[in-house]
Amino acid sequence: MRASILLLALAAPVAAQERTAPFVVAETGQGYASIDEAVTAIRDDDATILIAPGTYRQCTVQTGGKILFKARQPGTVIFEKTVCEEKAGFVLRGRGSTIDGIVFRGYAVSDGNGAGIRHEMGDLTITNSMFLDSQEGILGGGHETVRRVSIDRTTFAGLGQCETENCSHAIYLAVDGEVSVTRSRFERGTGGHYVKLRARRVNITDSSFDDSAGKKTNYMIDLSEGGAGLIARNTFVQGKSKDNHSGLIVVAAEGRTYPSSGLRIEDNVASMAPGAPPNPAFVADLSGSTIELSNNRLSGMRAFERR
Repeated sequence: MRASILLLALAAPVAAQERTAPFVVAETGQGYASIDEAVTAIRDDDATILIAPGTYRQCTVQTGGKILFKARQPGTVIFEKTVCEEKAGFVLRGRGSTIDGIVFRGYAVSDGNGAGIRHEMGDLTITNSMFLDSQEGILGGGHETVRRVSIDRTTFAGLGQCETENCSHAIYLAVDGEVSVTRSRFERGTGGHYVKLRARRVNITDSSFDDSAGKKTNYMIDLSEGGAGLIARNTFVQGKSKDNHSGLIVVAAEGRTYPSSGLRIEDNVASMAPGAPPNPAFVADLSGSTIELSNNRLSGMRAFERR
């Protein structure tokens, strides 16, 4: 009986922490008052941080480990406005990072690249999350440890700008590997491109790009330095308030770093919002490669243009 009482007493503090602390490391049960304290405690381990519902004006820098940031209830965890290192709400340069069910909103910094996430090292997975009303949604890559970025069931709205020297975008990633964007939604852009990638391979499928309420936007998808892969089963609506309305999907506008031969663009649906500038190119190619277009249903635009 005494042993049972002792065990209950020892367990009580951990249980109490899980009930009261907003940030709990699942593997240890230890609770923390701030996201950065929880991240720092993980060091270079693999761990999950469970986050209680709430609106948090906090930021964090992950410098090691492989961390899953998981909302206890998807959509109820909101990080807003506060940035670390004048970059983003979450600055990620560990061995890997996963974001599940979190909302990021309201980020701005002086250089125009205020983002929900600045991704600097390791692979990144994002699912069931939202990036709202910021200069940028996700920015990063460019490091040799970044080989794959996967984004699924995530919403991007009210993002992008070209008021500073360099434009910002809903997604802007440089990955000498693969970027996958699936079952996601892009809408109400405020400048720049919706998806801007410098990637060897892309997989952009089953997503929607609704530019009907966009302002000063450019391309839906910009494969800046080429790239192969698949763009399929997406829905595009080209809006009327464009800084550049000449194309929806543009390949190799800034260089031919990655081969584009065999890039497949198929089974997409694209139309024009009322008042949108007429006759853009659905696909504009500057790579000179063979791009495979098939079964795209287009209204009010040309299927292809070689530049």
